[in-house]
Amino acid sequence: MNTPFITHDGIAAPLRRDNIDTDQIIPSREMKSVSKTGLAKGLFAGQRYLDGRTPNPDFVLNQPDFAEATILLGGSNFGCGSSREHAVWALKEYGIRAVIAPSFGEIFWGNMIGNGLLPIMLEEPVIDQLPHRIHIDLPAQTVSGHPFAIDAAAKRRLVEGLDAIAQTLQHQPAIEAFLTRDRKDRPWVY
Repeated sequence: MNTPFITHDGIAAPLRRDNIDTDQIIPSREMKSVSKTGLAKGLFAGQRYLDGRTPNPDFVLNQPDFAEATILLGGSNFGCGSSREHAVWALKEYGIRAVIAPSFGEIFWGNMIGNGLLPIMLEEPVIDQLPHRIHIDLPAQTVSGHPFAIDAAAKRRLVEGLDAIAQTLQHQPAIEAFLTRDRKDRPWVY
């Protein structure tokens, strides 16, 4: 299960470059684990740190006004590149709850939904008008008063906090009925 996403208020950090790919979000050298944890320190490591682990003062998430950001404002094609889910895991562990961009890499968009993070597509002029602190209302599909579109299935998964396993377990009675019937029809399999 993921944390249900109903409403969220947070600081939005502008990272307004196009084509921020998954290798920029979490460089492969930072993926030292196969679990979903321990990745936040490597988030944007190539831009966030200077030599070694010295914070780069020019990187937006290192600046005091954005140190507690939970929303990213990205450019077009955010999350393009490889299909590594680690990029979304790193964002989530860092505390990011939503990314607002004109467009997303398709697999990255799906990985965000599956991990309880909200991808919001808005046109650049609308993103330019968003305030420093943003209010997101997923049931109403608004960002600080601006409407956004999201397909019904993705919205339901986020509002109900359903990851892939939780979504499958919603069909538990049908799965049990199939197994009962199959054990009777093909007992040699069990």
